[in-house]
This record gives sequence, structure tokens and C-alpha cells, in this order.
Amino acid sequence: MCIGIPLRLTAVDGIVGRAEDGSAVDLSLVPEAGPGDWVLGFLGAARRLLEPEEAAQILDALAAMAAALDGEALDSAFADLTGREPTLPPHLEAARAAGLTEA
Repeated sequence: MCIGIPLRLTAVDGIVGRAEDGSAVDLSLVPEAGPGDWVLGFLGAARRLLEPEEAAQILDALAAMAAALDGEALDSAFADLTGREPTLPPHLEAARAAGLTEA
């Protein structure tokens, strides 16, 4: 399995970008990327541009995965779920309320 990593570009030279972490990124698929842009990198290649908010969400999710692997509490990673009962999407709730148990 491959996980995309948000990378913020600090420099671009042709189709090669340099990320804040010092890694080189192939920009062949996103030639419009420039310094300061966020890209989603897979195995050294940028696949698409990211908005800063989306990059932050992905980085938060990756941090939560790392915390889970370290056995840390995850309440802060799932603040929107803490302290409430899970809910079903409306179409599944309607099926549950109607007594359906199989698809």
C-alpha cells in the first residue's frame, strides 16, 4: 500500500521540486506547481496540487496513525466523534428504521 504525503515546495527547477523536508519531487504530473504550493507526493512523484487546508487534514490523519501505532490516546484526533453516539447516513438509518437487516 502506498500512502500519499503532503509536501510543501520550497523551490522548482523544471520538473524537479524541492520540498521543505529536503526531498526531491518529480513534478511531471503537476507542472503548474511552484514554490509555496502543497503537492501530494507518492514515491517521489507529485500526483496533484493540494489546498493548504487539505494538506493539514492529511498531515493530521498521518499523525493520528502514528500516535495509534505508538499506543497513544486518540481523542484529539477524533474530536468530532468523541462524546457522541455514531450516526448512520440517512439512507442507512431509513433502512434500519424499516427493519431491514440485509442488502
